[in-house]
Formats: sequence, structure tokens, C-alpha cells
Amino acid sequence: MKLKDTKVTTSIIKRFSQDLLDLTELDVAVVGAGPSGLTAARYLAKANVKVAVFERNLHVGGGLWGGGILFPRVVVQESAKGIFEEIGIELKSTNGGYYTVDSVEAVSKCTASAIDAGASIVVGFNVEDVLIREGDRVSGVVINWAAVELAKLHVDPVGVRAKVVIDATGHEASIARIVQRKIPGAKFPTSTGGVVGEKPMWAEVGEREIVRNTREIYPGLIVTGMAVNAVFGLPRMGPIFGGMLFSGKRAAEIALKKIRI
Repeated sequence: MKLKDTKVTTSIIKRFSQDLLDLTELDVAVVGAGPSGLTAARYLAKANVKVAVFERNLHVGGGLWGGGILFPRVVVQESAKGIFEEIGIELKSTNGGYYTVDSVEAVSKCTASAIDAGASIVVGFNVEDVLIREGDRVSGVVINWAAVELAKLHVDPVGVRAKVVIDATGHEASIARIVQRKIPGAKFPTSTGGVVGEKPMWAEVGEREIVRNTREIYPGLIVTGMAVNAVFGLPRMGPIFGGMLFSGKRAAEIALKKIRI
């Protein structure tokens, strides 16, 4: 019995250690496994890019799980129908050119499709800092176990190199805020030069602007999803998610251009 227990232990440690070692040098590091981060990872992996998603929680999906007011259904506009159908998510027609989607199905299929494409997703890891190289360019992330942060232990983190980092941390825009706080003189293409903060809900404007403003905001750092709205001071959208997936796709397109220069 002890031998079997040891085999279980060594199997887990060997497999995860090997997998984690392989992620220390990436083409793209995505921070946050919400819908935009998972979508960006899927498109990047499909393009044969080495990409990993770091999620601080023990679950993926971000705010998609809860739908609207804990009804696990979200809304998708007509223009975004194809991006959901591409990964086999069922859409049910409703009034006014909108569709409803089962949140659990959406999270599951966004996740499975990213993994099937070749993306790595690591849960329980917090990105607490960025690496800066080559003339103040963001060149990777600094990771630690999320449990270390929760326990308030003083344990040093480790670095992961990446050619491009995508901030998909949602409303917090935590990576953008780290850069703003830690790099003297860092300027973003916003009205204040930094993270502006989200405006009140206005779904139509938020859905349009989230895609239009998905971009590189600092050398090596791209924002996607609700992090875009937080950085640029745009309205939140509520439980409509087409723009989130479009933003993830757009972030992947920008990242591809950056790493192929």
C-alpha cells in the first residue's frame, strides 16, 4: 500500500514539475482564465504559438459562470454568433437579434477548446509582478502560489519569460496597474496616461469599445476583456459576452504580429 501511495505522489510531482518547467519560456503569457483570456489562448495556440494562461483561482471562466443575477445564462449579439458556434456552443434565439448561451457550457467549451488547441492553463497561480527587460519592455511575469498570497507568507516568487504578456484579469486590470505602479514614467494611451477606471454600465457602448480598444498599452503588454474597459475608462456591459470573446481574438491577433516581428 505504501508503494502505491508513493507512486501516486511521484507521478503528480514529476508530471507537474515537468509541465511547469516547460512553461518558463513562453511566446505569450496570458494572465486570467476568463472568456477573453481563454479565447486569446485558443487562437494563439491554433497559430502554433507557445502560450500559457495563469489563473489565481482554482477554477476558470471568470465572471461567465454566474450569468446575470446568478441565472447561469448570458446574452450574445448576432455579430458574435459565429465565434461561439466555432467551438460548438449552442445558442438559442431571443428577441431583437440576441441569443442566450448556457454559462456552464460556455466556460467548459471555451476551456476545452483552448486546451485542445495546445494552450496550457495553470490554476492556483498568482501573477504578482512583471519582468522588465530590453529598455523597459514587459518581458514576462512573476508567479507565486495563490495560497502564499492568501496566507500572507513571505515567500519569494519566480519568473517566467514571455515575448508578450496579455492582461486578461478583468475589472481589476491588475497587470496594467502593476506596470503603472512599478515603472516610473510609464504611460498608457489613455486620457490620464494610466488606468482610468470603469464607468457605469452601458452595454451597447461597452461592447463596441472593448474590441476597438483592445491593444498594446505598453511595450510587451496587451489588454483584453474587461481589463480594457478598466484601463480606458469605458462602460461595463453586464451579462452580454460577445465583445469579451471578440476582444480575446483581437488580443491574439495583436500578439501574433508582435512575436513575429
